[in-house]
Amino acid sequence: MKRIEISLLIALIFSAVLSMSTLNIECGEIRDSVLRLHVLANSDSEEDQNLKLKVRDRLLEVSGDIYSEAQSKDEAVQSTRENLSMLQTEAEQVIRDNGYHYPVSVELEETYFNTRSYGDITLPAGNYQALRVIIGEGEGHNWWCVMFPPLCISAVSEEEAQLDDVLNDEQLNLVEGTQYEARFKCIEWYEELMQKIKG
Repeated sequence: MKRIEISLLIALIFSAVLSMSTLNIECGEIRDSVLRLHVLANSDSEEDQNLKLKVRDRLLEVSGDIYSEAQSKDEAVQSTRENLSMLQTEAEQVIRDNGYHYPVSVELEETYFNTRSYGDITLPAGNYQALRVIIGEGEGHNWWCVMFPPLCISAVSEEEAQLDDVLNDEQLNLVEGTQYEARFKCIEWYEELMQKIKG
């Protein structure tokens, strides 16, 4: 009897590892398909949090033109690179117009995100390319979304999101709804372990 139980346990573990491996590959494809936006406020004061949202709104407003021709994440990243100085200038202008003198950093970089839900969309943990905006000390709560495809614009202006333009049906099923959130948490633990090992 013990031999059968051990065999079943081994089969169960093998099946779980195979399932997680497949899910991790699919999550990697999702990460490779989107460009995130990550805005960090100077502090958690009400004024700094409001300023963060004003900077966000301005960057989303000007990004419509930047991504109007982009058909893929790689094209969106290239457009972002070409417009970094303009995005920096726009962020600085918003800060000055509101009476602040905080420095602001606007960079395109790879950033680790935990599993995050945004409305009906849940994105798995992992490293994503992101337009990262740090206002002042960057010690306040952050705001994030998917900049390409334009889910941020959807959140701000109620326009139709276009996630299905860059993800296939299987990937869409992963990110829409809540059925995969527990599995995404497992991926998050795995990614955090890998970060610690590398770190």
